[in-house]
Amino acid sequence: MKIASFRKGATASYGIITDAGVIDAGKRLAAYPTLKTLLSKGSLDELAALRSERPDHALSEIELLPTLPDPDKIFCIGVNYATHLAESGHPKPVHPMIFTRFANSQVGGGQPMIRPLESERFDYEGELAVIIGKGGRRIARESALRHVAGYACYNDGSIRDWQRHTSQFAPGKNFVGTGAFGPWMVTTDEIPDVSKLNIATRLNGVEVQAAPISDLVFDVPALIAYCSTFTELVPGDVIVTGTTGGVGAYRTPPLWMKDGDVVEVEISGIGILRNPVKDEVTATATRAA
Repeated sequence: MKIASFRKGATASYGIITDAGVIDAGKRLAAYPTLKTLLSKGSLDELAALRSERPDHALSEIELLPTLPDPDKIFCIGVNYATHLAESGHPKPVHPMIFTRFANSQVGGGQPMIRPLESERFDYEGELAVIIGKGGRRIARESALRHVAGYACYNDGSIRDWQRHTSQFAPGKNFVGTGAFGPWMVTTDEIPDVSKLNIATRLNGVEVQAAPISDLVFDVPALIAYCSTFTELVPGDVIVTGTTGGVGAYRTPPLWMKDGDVVEVEISGIGILRNPVKDEVTATATRAA
C-alpha cells in the first residue's frame, strides 16, 4: 500500500493512495484518527481491508502532509554513503553519526521547502526514510526489518552555515519547513529488499545525486539495531538513512537551492517527492494572501 497523511480543507487525515484516488481512512477508522495511532495499535491489516473501497478524493484535491506529521522521534544519519564520505573528507565512521530533527522542520510532498531569512546556503539531501511499525529496545539486527512498517522519500534540507557553527548539526537541520517527507510511505510487503532500490535527486530537472541504496555504509538493519540500543523505538518513529554524494556544498561553485527552484527526490518502487523552494518572506506573503 501507499499510505499518505493529508489535509482536505481544514481537516487533517490519512489514507490509501490508489490510481483512482485517495481512500480516506481517517473518517472510516474512528479508533485510529492518525497514521501514527494506527501504527501504534499494529492495525495495518485493518487499513489494508479498505483497499477495495471507492476513493473519497482525487489526489489533486488534497494537500499532502509529512508522511508522519507527529513522529515521536526523527533520527537522521550523517555521512552514510561512501561517495558522501569521500566528498566531505570524513573518515569512515565506526558508529553511525546521528542527529535529530523536530517535526515542525518537515513539510509534505508539494509543499514549499522554506529557505530561512538567516542564510542563502540551503542544500538538498535526497534520502530514504524508514518508518517504524513495531517498537522495541535492543532490537537484533537479524530481526530488525520485522519492525519496519514502510519506506518513504526524504529531503534532508540543510542550512549549511548553521550546520557548521559547531560539531553539532542540529541548528542547521531544524529551521522550520526545511525538510520534506513523503509523498507517501510504501509498506514493506511491496518492497521485499530495500537494498535493491535506487535513489536520485534532481534540481530543476537536472540530476544532482544518484546511488543504489546498497551503497549505505550502515544499512537499515544496522541503524535500527543501533538506535534501539540507546533508546526505545516506538511505532511512527522515523530513521532518515543519509545522503549520497553530489550535495551542493561540495560543488564548485557551491549549488544552493533558491526561491523558485523545484527539487525532486525519487526512489525506485516508492515514488517522487517533489517540492518547490520558497524564500521565507515569499512563503509568508503567499500564505497571508
